[in-house]
Order: sequence, then structure tokens, then C-alpha cells
Amino acid sequence: MSDDAGIVMRVHRVRAEFVVAACDAELIGRDLPVGDAGRTVRVSGQFYGERVVSREEILWALERATIANLLGTRTLRLAEEAGFLSPGGSGTLGGVPHAEIFAVAH
Repeated sequence: MSDDAGIVMRVHRVRAEFVVAACDAELIGRDLPVGDAGRTVRVSGQFYGERVVSREEILWALERATIANLLGTRTLRLAEEAGFLSPGGSGTLGGVPHAEIFAVAH
């Protein structure tokens, strides 16, 4: 897949949570190394989705999310540009930019 392949997303509703999982489309099916023991984690279409979505659809979902799990350069850039993620507010998972966002009720 090319670098402009887009972003896939899936929304999970778990009890009162509205969980948005989104990642760069070409990451689906990849195994990312985790830790030093040779372990990997598979980037799953069951979790992140397999349908490429529009910028508007992702932003709509992030506005409503209580939890967001974001993976990939384009996905994190979009979240940062839209103000959902602070610059430097992410880490990496297997060398790929990754962030988890939690809404805290006051």
C-alpha cells in the first residue's frame, strides 16, 4: 500500500465507553515487535477496522470518544492537527507512533 492509503477505523461500544480505534491502513496485518523477548503484537483489522474512512468521520468519532487508541504517522498527525493530541504526547509501539487518549469526566 502506498503512504497515502488512508486511515482505517472501528468504533467499539463497551458498557458506557465509546472506544475509537484508528490506524494507518497499511499497518493492518503487520506484526510489531514489543519488548526485548522477541514478542510481537499483530495490528488487527478486528480491532482497528478494515474500512478506510474520511477525515470527517474520524473527527466525528474522536469528538465522541471516551477512549481512543491511535496507531501510525498519519493517524497521529490528524489527531494532533485537530487538537486531540498534544505535540510530543505520544509514544511508539514497535517503532510506530502510538497514542491512547482517555476522556476524564469532572
